[in-house]
Amino acid sequence: MATCAWATKAEKELKYHDAEWGVPVYKDDQHFEMLTLESAQSGLSWSTILAKREGYREAFKNFNVDEVAQFTEQDIEALVVNVKIVRHRQKIASTINNAQAIQKIQKEFGTFNNYIWAFVEFDPINNKRQSEKEVPGSTDLSLTISKDLKKRGFKFLGTTTVYAYMQAVGMVNDHVMACPQYEKTCELQKQVKTSRS
Repeated sequence: MATCAWATKAEKELKYHDAEWGVPVYKDDQHFEMLTLESAQSGLSWSTILAKREGYREAFKNFNVDEVAQFTEQDIEALVVNVKIVRHRQKIASTINNAQAIQKIQKEFGTFNNYIWAFVEFDPINNKRQSEKEVPGSTDLSLTISKDLKKRGFKFLGTTTVYAYMQAVGMVNDHVMACPQYEKTCELQKQVKTSRS
């Protein structure tokens, strides 16, 4: 059985692939983390982001939405010289902006998790990919979500970034069927259905 090819380039990528990628996420701080990391990854390699992941957790208070939402311009100035993260002013500012946007969604839906999972009716999509060539960069659904996020004030979350996020948090299972993690992810999907039935 062959692991998804993208995850075989480095040890960090393989560990992430085996332990996290495609595993359903239900906590708002975890959603915030993956939205931030996927946004930061735009234009860079995923291995670069994984190498800086602990730096991001430190810089953004373990992705505590309420704490990051209160960051100031002074915090941004400190972060743009922080070598432990990607020093991109607009992406850093967008992370703070997105924390504030998540707060608004929490007020409306109770949690960000309730909002985002509703797009798939709380039922993870199993795509049954035979080959990585079948995996798209984005879908109609990721475009719909991206547009809704933008309407709600989010930044740096285009359709491609949103689809990568959906893969990461288990809204879709894009492990190829030959990958050892494919069946494990299917079992996690069944658990989700069972817990909500």
